[in-house]
Amino acid sequence: MDSTGFEIKANFDEYKKVFLKQNAKLNLISKNDEKFLFEKHIYDSLAIKLFFEKYGIKSGKLLDIGCGGGFPCVPIAIEFPDFEVVGIDSIRKKVNAIEEMKKALKLENLSVICDRVENVKGEKFDIITSRAVADLGKICEYALPLLKKDGYFVAYKSKKALEELENAKKILVKYKAKVREIISYQLPLSEVYERNLIIISF
Repeated sequence: MDSTGFEIKANFDEYKKVFLKQNAKLNLISKNDEKFLFEKHIYDSLAIKLFFEKYGIKSGKLLDIGCGGGFPCVPIAIEFPDFEVVGIDSIRKKVNAIEEMKKALKLENLSVICDRVENVKGEKFDIITSRAVADLGKICEYALPLLKKDGYFVAYKSKKALEELENAKKILVKYKAKVREIISYQLPLSEVYERNLIIISF
């Protein structure tokens, strides 16, 4: 267990190998960031455990909007096998990369869709996540129509979380949604790297 209070159970060595193989072809993250793959990307993705534990959530259907190179959807699928994880991204090469990772890691609880999130119709999710996609107001417009009445939207944000929240107020009012809380944590890096999970529900 580290200073933020969550323990990572899965072994991510095989995932790192698989990810770096895809990254060599597609540049999903920068070469410089490869050195901090665990600290900046895997660990950050798994910070959702702070939310799961606090709210007593152990399973459900989770949608990751703008899943890009697979963060947070792939680490979540590995660490939390009781969740049905769906990633969506409109860029085909990124979706293909996640499909390759899924196949190599035998992740039966992970699926990925190549489409724009606004085209998803007729399905609602228990949990929706978004990391490094768009400002909070814009992403709320995409996420909240797809969220179940008793579900949660978890937005991964930087230290500018409060500023983004201020700009998203009108959108939250429009959907009758509210911020339950902001869970802050730091990445395990030598410099202070503040991150936040903004928890939104109806």
